[in-house]
Amino acid sequence: MVNSISNRNEILAKTPTKETLLTPRFYTTDFEEMAQIDISSNLEEVQCILDEFRADYNQQHFVRDQEFLSSWKHFDEKTRGLFVEFLERSCTAEFSGFLLYKELSRNLKDKNPLLAEGFSFMARDEARHAGFLNKAMSDFNLSLDLGFLTKSRKYTFFAPKFILYATYLSERIGYWRYITIYRHLEKNPKYRVYPIFRFFESWCQDENRHGDFFAAVLNGWKSELWCRFFLLSVFVTMYLNDAQREDFYATIGLDARKFDIHVIRKTNQSSARLFPVILDVDNPLFFDYLEQCCSINLDLVSMDQSGKGGFEKLSKITQLSSLLLKLFLLKPINTSKDWKTVF
Repeated sequence: MVNSISNRNEILAKTPTKETLLTPRFYTTDFEEMAQIDISSNLEEVQCILDEFRADYNQQHFVRDQEFLSSWKHFDEKTRGLFVEFLERSCTAEFSGFLLYKELSRNLKDKNPLLAEGFSFMARDEARHAGFLNKAMSDFNLSLDLGFLTKSRKYTFFAPKFILYATYLSERIGYWRYITIYRHLEKNPKYRVYPIFRFFESWCQDENRHGDFFAAVLNGWKSELWCRFFLLSVFVTMYLNDAQREDFYATIGLDARKFDIHVIRKTNQSSARLFPVILDVDNPLFFDYLEQCCSINLDLVSMDQSGKGGFEKLSKITQLSSLLLKLFLLKPINTSKDWKTVF
């Protein structure tokens, strides 16, 4: 845990958290292949979304006000650490999106100008979010060296269609996370212990517009297999991550498990408007398997912290892999045939 610093003006560079399978990742792709995506069949919708981007409704939204000038020394060491980690993970995720969208815009500018323009607007939004989060870290006398992150992080290659699936779902799940936290704190203001949460309503609208853009681009280019895979990937990642951070959610008056279940259900339902299949999250086995995955993952985290390994760790990893396969093999919902189940 980072020690408290008495001098508010002394800002220290935060050492980036060690990368794991569950930390926010940085991505790259085949820009030539991405440039070949044909959006002519959905051109009117893409143009409408670009008009919304150009309007830049949140241009003046992310401005720090007087409430940020308060001292946060009343946070005990544990609470301070929880907020620093939340801000760091959020900032890293937003900055990762900025880098990807910026590179896509730059590389597609002369080959697919409409796509390039959309990515440039999303890069603008993500940069704004990341900067706002990094500035919030200065309230705790810390900051992330984003330039260092750019150079030091490993970049994961995803094919263009995988990038579209992953980013569409990350934006959709981001919307439901932000709006759920905002509405909860609107009803329970005593838990709004830090002012950044007041900005989540407009923030989530950026995420929603980004999701709409990817939905327009993905139109007519969807595989049932990959829809299931990426839905499960984002749900499992969020559930396992948040289970390790129950104390943070408790600080703002939320139960991490109930919060995640709500967000999963809403994101799954939103995806039904685009994907040919979604996951059957009402199958009682779905959250049962997911909770078992969570328990095993917490055991693995404990083993890593204590330096344990060997056969016991390998056995846990095998169990986790088996459960993930069981989750993937659960019968999905066909959104065209089973629409009553979805809505």
